[in-house]
Amino acid sequence: MSELFHDVASIDYPIVDADAHVNEPPDLWLERVPRKWRERAPQVQKTDKGDIWIFDGGKEKWPVGLTAVAGMSFFDYKAFGLTYETIRPGSFDTKARLADMDADGIYAQVLYPSVTLKGAKIYSGERELQIACVRAYNEWLLEFCEGSGGRLIPQAIIPTTGVDDAVAELEWAMEHGHRGAVISSFPNGSLDPAPEDDAFWAAAQEAAWPVAVHIGSFLRGPVMGGGRTRNWTGLAFVGAAALTKAGGQTLPAVCEILFSGIFERFPDLRILLVEANIGWIPTLLEQSDDMFMRYRWYTGAHEEMKSTPSEIFHRNFWATFMLDTVGMDLLHRMNVDHLMWSTDYPHSGSDWPNSRVVIERVFRGVPAHLVRQMLHENAVDLYDLDVPASR
Repeated sequence: MSELFHDVASIDYPIVDADAHVNEPPDLWLERVPRKWRERAPQVQKTDKGDIWIFDGGKEKWPVGLTAVAGMSFFDYKAFGLTYETIRPGSFDTKARLADMDADGIYAQVLYPSVTLKGAKIYSGERELQIACVRAYNEWLLEFCEGSGGRLIPQAIIPTTGVDDAVAELEWAMEHGHRGAVISSFPNGSLDPAPEDDAFWAAAQEAAWPVAVHIGSFLRGPVMGGGRTRNWTGLAFVGAAALTKAGGQTLPAVCEILFSGIFERFPDLRILLVEANIGWIPTLLEQSDDMFMRYRWYTGAHEEMKSTPSEIFHRNFWATFMLDTVGMDLLHRMNVDHLMWSTDYPHSGSDWPNSRVVIERVFRGVPAHLVRQMLHENAVDLYDLDVPASR
């Protein structure tokens, strides 16, 4: 019988956090986009409710709040009222980030945005402005990761202004040091697949690049669901957050992608699902296979998809999770080679600087070799990281 995991003292390998975030600095876009766009570029507005991000002259707004609460007591969480002067500098300063990782026992982190979690379309629907903002972020993130000795792993965001722009940014990111891409729509810019998307999928497959879908994006409806997204307090908000972390936002996106037919043409494409946890995966795959078997003939689906949905998912999809003991109980129903643990630092899902406590809670009783996969090996393999094999 395989040795079981009991405590973090038994971990003798560097832990790789598969989903952490930056809080983009207030001057990021003001310093980097062409002068003609600076008035409409993302910027921070000082208010009596704290710092608030303004997009495209006020068409969208987002508060500095739950994306910057690392280290706070749950009693002090707030959606509004935080400022860049009071949040942890590890959000936007490289040296401070590495120090926070050391305090938490984390060796490396895969980095995602905060401001752009809804997708590049939040910048603007105007093509030139959106592309300028995308490039500004991708350039800044590379600079943020410089000097980390490979401990900070950048993921480029992809514009939603059409396949040509998506491919161009993907290729630029590959050439300049990013290790993956984050999409918020199909490459054509919509939430419906199109034949022209194949140019993007082909480039990602050839480079063995993970293409990530993070919660908060790739959505047909409101960001938090239920049509009540602007109410940041009350039971409705808590319920929407629970839905999100249980996979509620991600299931529709998975089905959109899984049943798009792209994996018949691109069998080695790597799709990564970020921050939706994993306990829902076996149920979705069981029902997907059942419906596929029942409906494939009369719908003609058998002409478009030769493999079962579960076969495709186990082969082509990866997923990150945080606190998911249910997922651990169901590991035998999943491809453990494709599962990766994460902290969500510095967002509200983070337990910094006590991730060791979470690790013991989540993994206690799980075979130790599987824990090593989910804390270290799977992320190293997916991103081809140069990370020490032991501490």
